[in-house]
Amino acid sequence: MPRPAHELITLTIDGREVQAPENSMLVDAAKLGDVEIPVFCYEPKLGNPVGACRMCLVEIEGIGKLQTGCSTPVKDGMVVHTQTERVKEAQRSVVEFLLINHPLDCPVCDKGGECPLQDISFGWGSGLSRFVEPKRHFVKPLELSPLIAIDRERCILCYRCVRFSQEISEDYQLVLLDRGADSYVSTFDGHPYEAPFSGNIIELCPVGALTSQDYRFRARPWEVENAGSVCTLCPAQCNVTLTVRDERVLRVLAREHPEVDDGWLCDAGRFAYPPHPPAAEINGGQALTLGARVAAPLVRDGGTLRPVSWARALQEAAAGLARAGARSGAVAGGAASNEEGYLLTRLMRDALGSPHLDSRATGALPLELMRALCDPRLQARVSDLEFAHAVLLLDIEPVRDAPILDLRLRKGERRHGVKLIRSAGADPAQLRAAARELSAAGKEVVVLWSERFAAGPEGEARARALLELAEELSFGETDGAGLLEIPAWANGRGLREAGVLPSAGPGLTPPPAGGLDARGIADALVRRELSALYLLRCDPLDPKDPLAAGAPAANGAEAVSPAQASEAWTRALDHASTVVAHASHLTAGVLEHASVVFPAESYAQKEGTVTHPDGRLQRVRQAVAHPALVRPEWLLIAELCSRLGLELELHSAEAVSRALFDAVPFYAGMSLEEIGGRGVRWQERPQAAAFGRAEELPG
Repeated sequence: MPRPAHELITLTIDGREVQAPENSMLVDAAKLGDVEIPVFCYEPKLGNPVGACRMCLVEIEGIGKLQTGCSTPVKDGMVVHTQTERVKEAQRSVVEFLLINHPLDCPVCDKGGECPLQDISFGWGSGLSRFVEPKRHFVKPLELSPLIAIDRERCILCYRCVRFSQEISEDYQLVLLDRGADSYVSTFDGHPYEAPFSGNIIELCPVGALTSQDYRFRARPWEVENAGSVCTLCPAQCNVTLTVRDERVLRVLAREHPEVDDGWLCDAGRFAYPPHPPAAEINGGQALTLGARVAAPLVRDGGTLRPVSWARALQEAAAGLARAGARSGAVAGGAASNEEGYLLTRLMRDALGSPHLDSRATGALPLELMRALCDPRLQARVSDLEFAHAVLLLDIEPVRDAPILDLRLRKGERRHGVKLIRSAGADPAQLRAAARELSAAGKEVVVLWSERFAAGPEGEARARALLELAEELSFGETDGAGLLEIPAWANGRGLREAGVLPSAGPGLTPPPAGGLDARGIADALVRRELSALYLLRCDPLDPKDPLAAGAPAANGAEAVSPAQASEAWTRALDHASTVVAHASHLTAGVLEHASVVFPAESYAQKEGTVTHPDGRLQRVRQAVAHPALVRPEWLLIAELCSRLGLELELHSAEAVSRALFDAVPFYAGMSLEEIGGRGVRWQERPQAAAFGRAEELPG
């Protein structure tokens, strides 16, 4: 459905003429005129306002009573006063009322220094309290969940956390119990608050009532720095703000981007950031066991991985790859950046002469089919999920594959009546039935599908059926409609566009020679047709890795189960004479089979770009310094190229980005400054015309 269009109206606030969208809330309209109206309960992301705290009372000419600015839509000609004595008295009274039972111990409160209540008390409070009676007390802090602590004495009953649980994530676990002055926030029947998005209530809380168990009392706001970046733990690529102290990331917060994450963050992105190793580990003193942080280069010596110098690690890796030459294969995945993927293609194709590299865990598709699926005319945006007439889900579970999209779908269904349709399979008859149902809902339709949908022996046929569905629904001619693929790896789309495919070069152009996909590489290692394997941020024996989920066998044979895939990759790694891996932690395959292990950067240490599933290039910015024995991964690949006789003359991360943009036709002319902090969808740039258009379905 069309996005809501707002006409600008003119109103007067404290004598200033302000232009604002009609029917926007007065609190938001006032900001456009540089007027701040204090709020506690109001948060636009939570939907319709509730006017619970009464902090935003204002005077509107023609209305006798004071009105709540958070729930009053603006109209043309409205005259508003926020500085009259009547308004000030009401605001002072609200602050005094809220502080009746709130502890006045800001210096020891975990929220002190970044607390809205503290700021509003200074700015709009009277500075005095007439209350001399004892304050109420609760046992504190209580574990609301293993991740969140609650201090009920500090709660001002703004309802934000309860509304998030009931109206945004829709897990309905948080409730308000008792009544009046005895009201308090709790969970249903006292159960722990365990949900995939529970951490958002910490950021929503305007006081120190809800705090992170990990971050609680670890730093004060004036001791930390905030750095913006992008979370690369899943394909959703949410924008984040990293709280840094002494070169350590202590906290991860959401950084609102309406076209990516809508201002929310899943618990995996918020709490699963890998902590930096202590000094003993950085110097190679850690036990090299499963799950250990890789904090130094490792080389297998006498059957065991041992920390070594960078010179030896690079020498061993270059020698092993040189011996294999064109008999090398590579698989890239995980959080590898576009730049690292591009350099890997140069290493494999130009330095080693090998066309065997892949970044699709589920098997390769023909080039013309890949290009048709990436046609700029057919690409949907994340925000289209919210405003579409209908969304078809194909072989995808959003809360698992890209969690933040689950909230977007719920928002679209709840606020805009988006119709959600699931299709269990890709049988042509099922897709035709789905097409009829989608057509009945309206013209703006989004098909949200996972990489798994086009996996297995029938993957190519399924992809063609998907294109036929797109043609039947006229995606190419309908704004707000299209396809949105969720890849198996966090930067799956970016790696493909950088050329990490057996059937495509940078920009999905024809490669110099066709190669083997991931499964084909494994089979070739077993047959000893290949002898070396380069694993960039992936491990086929790690149960969490998409490679371990099973994959189609080569030449259209039967698909394999995860157990069969693990067995096949174990045989492949056993037969490989050289295995070079980039890893942040020791996983099963790396621990048992890697010849050389390079310590991988966390995304807080990385500089580069990634590509969102909807085609938006985003910058990953370095927020903390590398530990002593960790180097940028692009630099390692460039150094290997140099040792193998390919001089790239790339001496900075920015230079590598420029080389990538020059190599991909539809990235042409792009710069890191253009990408900035909000990203750029390449389909919306004039250079997208360089991609070309599929005038007819492939085949």
